[in-house]
Amino acid sequence: MAERTVRRQARGLKRMAEILDAAESVIAEVGYPDMTTNQVAARAGMSPGSLYQFFRNKEEILDGLVSRYTDERQEFWAAQLAAVSPKVPLEALVGQFVDESVRFKSASPAYWSLLYGTATGDQLVAASQRLHDDIARQVAAMLRRRSPDLPEERALLTGTMALAMVKAVMPMITTTTSERGAELVAELKLMLVRYLS
Repeated sequence: MAERTVRRQARGLKRMAEILDAAESVIAEVGYPDMTTNQVAARAGMSPGSLYQFFRNKEEILDGLVSRYTDERQEFWAAQLAAVSPKVPLEALVGQFVDESVRFKSASPAYWSLLYGTATGDQLVAASQRLHDDIARQVAAMLRRRSPDLPEERALLTGTMALAMVKAVMPMITTTTSERGAELVAELKLMLVRYLS
């Protein structure tokens, strides 16, 4: 009996992940405001009724995606944070942060769509703010690991500003030629290093 319950739970978690994968794909194509649960169900290869067993509406799907992204990014940055010390050159830290942001933007376009808040609805604005705040905290933690005397409030403000710079430049990087994109990445790194120095 317990083994059957575990198998059901594993299948349920797998199905939820498939639904979130499908939602991510739909959001990348049409944006969150135009996404429908029917589109997500079709992309996941299930009926809308089956989808509703896991997520009652698109807002719950949004919450699921935000939780997934937050957990994944926290795991990634926790691993990166462990390697940060006062001996790490600022240029290396900034380079790693920008390169990972560019890589993740290419791999997860729906994340960035949600981070930018593609609509004015309260639900999406709140989700976008949660993602933004989490990244800013991660950046602040890295800055404090590198500069232990940096006050926590100052680190958070600096992390928030650094993230705002990345968010502002990222659409330009990903919508141009690879040569121009490389120039913009180099300029973004320079801007961040100068800001953080």
